Parts: sequence; structure tokens; C-alpha cells
Amino acid sequence: MKKKNFSKVFSRLVFKAFYLPVFFAVALAMSFQSHAQKKAARKPNIIYIYADDLGYGEVGPYGQKKIKTPFLDQIAATGMKFNKHYTSTPVCAPARCMLLTGRHGGHSFIRGNYELGRFEDDKEGGQMPLPEGTVTIAKVLQQAGYKTGAVGKWGLGMAGSSGHPNRQGFDYFYGYLDQKQAHNYFPTHLWENEKWDTLNNSFIEVHRKFPADPTDKDFDYYTGKDYAIDKMGEKAKQFINAHRDEPFFLYLPFTIPHVSLQIHQAEIQQYAGQFDEKPYLADKGYVATKYPLSTYAAMITYLDKQVGAVMAQLRELGLDENTIVLFSSDNGPTFNGGVDRDFFNSSGGLRGGKMEVYEGGIRVPFLVRWPGKIKPGSVSERPSAQFDMFATLCDLAGVKAPVNDGISLLPEMTGKGVPASRDYLYFEFPEKGGQLAIRFERYKAVKTDVKANRNGAWELYDLESDPKETRNIAAQHPSIIERLDGIVRKEHRPATIREWEIVDPKF
Repeated sequence: MKKKNFSKVFSRLVFKAFYLPVFFAVALAMSFQSHAQKKAARKPNIIYIYADDLGYGEVGPYGQKKIKTPFLDQIAATGMKFNKHYTSTPVCAPARCMLLTGRHGGHSFIRGNYELGRFEDDKEGGQMPLPEGTVTIAKVLQQAGYKTGAVGKWGLGMAGSSGHPNRQGFDYFYGYLDQKQAHNYFPTHLWENEKWDTLNNSFIEVHRKFPADPTDKDFDYYTGKDYAIDKMGEKAKQFINAHRDEPFFLYLPFTIPHVSLQIHQAEIQQYAGQFDEKPYLADKGYVATKYPLSTYAAMITYLDKQVGAVMAQLRELGLDENTIVLFSSDNGPTFNGGVDRDFFNSSGGLRGGKMEVYEGGIRVPFLVRWPGKIKPGSVSERPSAQFDMFATLCDLAGVKAPVNDGISLLPEMTGKGVPASRDYLYFEFPEKGGQLAIRFERYKAVKTDVKANRNGAWELYDLESDPKETRNIAAQHPSIIERLDGIVRKEHRPATIREWEIVDPKF
């Protein structure tokens, strides 16, 4: 018995001394291997940052000299800059619709800014909502296992409507649902999902008549305590942190630099005294401000700071290498509210701006960064559009894209393969008289005042020799002009409402 007991004890000691450490070592190795495999197999996080009315030339990577954008400069230096990237259409709501659905202006359900309600809180009505059954990129990514969030300006449907972001594929939303409310950076409230989030601000009547001889008190009326961009930055940070251990898609449509011209006084100080400026007295709408040039520059730099904050958080959480960050703008620079786009060369020397299909209205910045996947300092000269984002993000997530009007730009970004070929980019915009544009080869064709004259003449520009669209060469190329109306007939579908129908006289 004693020998047997001794044998048992000895066996246990040998097991603990030799086999147990080996067992734990193997288990630990398998755990590390499993974690590494899981990390390698995890789908990339996607963050798409969308500026509002930011012109092609208003950030450093595209030649801006007066406004500082160090973090965007860094993204360009460590990622890819697209020189010929276009929004899908030159105003807010339809650009967002086309971005999220992958449709161009001839196919999109929403093609213009169709306003509902008014500016007052109790009359907040938003814009025409996306219909039930719309296939958005958020829905596709949600089904692919992504947590989806949108923080910023929505403009595609109010709370309770079919267009609300929670009904269009976003697990989480925070920000402005109504674009009209977004005219004020110190609102009484923002929305968290479908819940009203009260802010510490009094109601501001943004478009009220301003006195001819104002006092400091008149200017101070337009300030508050809670700045909407700060709240958005906080919520974006919370979303990233909450989903750090799973793939996520974060859509960040910040409202900067869309007017009104409002920002913390401390931010204005960095530009105060640099420009020869005089007060803007609200003669072209929106709020009055003492320092319109300094305020506008400070707003763009503040947008850049939000980008920097996102990048810093990704590094802190160890997510940098598995996150692709994309940055663009919904259309070209505005023409009102105290903005001086000539002073800042906001369109980068291109013709036109917001609400126009000339280059200054639809060519926008597009920067992409993905460490280890995208070559630092690379530049793309391939013409592309925001309706390409649908196919691109599906490709990133490893899922087949539903029917859309774009192509995946992932091969262009990574240098692995070549994007699918196409003959042209098509643009259709029903506002400001009705406008059409077709971008192909080295050319750009434009037709304006389409509502008044559907059979009006096309303009034609050679963008390689004339990027500012100053010389109409249509008369020299009759064979090209003959093809254009056929493209319009091919790409146009009847519009949702009569106000947006500019092509087919039956409607």
C-alpha cells in the first residue's frame, strides 16, 4: 500500500513538474495562434469622413495656402490622393443619397433638396425620406457582420420616417436629421437615434434680418455653449471605442464648412489679424459675423482637427493598420453666408462651385489611407465618383455588391489589379435650371438650362488642356456631340417627382 501510494504521489509530481507546463505552453501557443488568425481574418474597419461644401482647393493636399490642414496633409502623405474625383451631384441631400446607394443622378431616388417643414424646432420636417426597401451600403455592411454608425448630418428622413438612419442600415446615429437645423452650429438639440438630445443652447433664428448698425450684443446672439461639432466628435469616439473588437463602418458627415459661419472664439484667434476683412452683416443669408474670413478658415482647420482626433484614437486602440480612412466632400464651395471662395481659391482655380456641374461644383477632394495596403504619397489620376463608393466598400468587406452604377476603386487604391473599365461618368442635376454633364476620355460635356430648353446646345471642354473649362470646343467635334443625347437617354430614368424631371417631356 505504501509503495502504491508513493507511486501515485510520484506520478502526480512528475505530471505537475513536466507535463502540466507543456500542456499550458501548448494551450497558450494555440490561443495566440487563434488570436493572430482571428485578427488576420477580421474584416477591415471603414471610416468615411464627409465634409460639407468643402471646395477642391480648400485643403493643403490640393494647394490651399491660407488655411492650415496638417492632419489631412498627413493622410495624403501616408496614403493616396485622387486628383479627379467627383461628387455624384452638387448639393447636399442628393449627394448623400447617391453616396449611400451607389446611384448616379439619372437613377437616384433623391435628386435635389426637397425641403419639408421649416426652421423652427416645432416645425422640423427634414427632407424627402429614403423609401422603405432602399438598398444602402450600411445595410449591406450590416448584413456582412459590421456594426454601422452615422454621426453628423443626415438629410434623408426624419425620426419616424422610412428614411431615418436606423431604418436604412445604421445601428447608431447621432447628429442633425434635418439639413435646415444644420444651418446653426449651436442648436437647441441634436438626435441620438430617434431620441431628441437637448443641448445647452437657446434657440437662434439663423436667417433673421440683421441691424444695419449692429452692436456686440447683436453678433453675440449667434453663439451658444454646446457646439454641434464637439458633440459629434464625442459620439464618434464613443462608437469607435465601443466596437473596437469587431469590424465597424463609421460614416462621419460633419457639417463643416457649410454656413452659418460659427465656431468657438478661441479657434478664430489663430487667424485673427492675418486677413484684411470686414464684418459680414448677413446680406446673403445665414448669421452675421465680425470676422468672416478668419471664421471660415478656423472652421476648416477645426474639421481637420476632428480628422486628427479620429486618427489618434485608431493608433491608441491599435486599430490603425486594420482601418481604412476615406475623406471627401459632398460638393464644391458655397456662394453665400459670408463665404469668399475667390479669396481662398476654394475651387482650386476650377470653374464654378456648389449647385453647378462645372468642375468647381463637382470635383472634390478625395484622400484614402490604409497602412500597409495603400502606398504612402501615391496619387491617382483615374476619374472616379462617389457613386463608386458603394462597390468599393463592398469589395473591402469581401461581399458581392448589389446592382449599382459604380465600380470598385479598391484595385486603384492598393495597386492590386485594375478597376473595371467604363466609358463615362454621368451627372444629372435638376436644380438651377436643370443641368447635365458627361465626363469621358479627356473631355467633359455640359448642358445647362435644360428645363427651359431640353434640346439646347451642349458645351464641350478638353480637360487635359483646359481644366478650367474656358474654351467651348463643341463646334470642332460634331461627332462627339452626336453621341451625347444618346447617353442621356440610356442613363436617365423617370424622376421621383415632377420638379426633378428635366429630360423626358412625358413627365
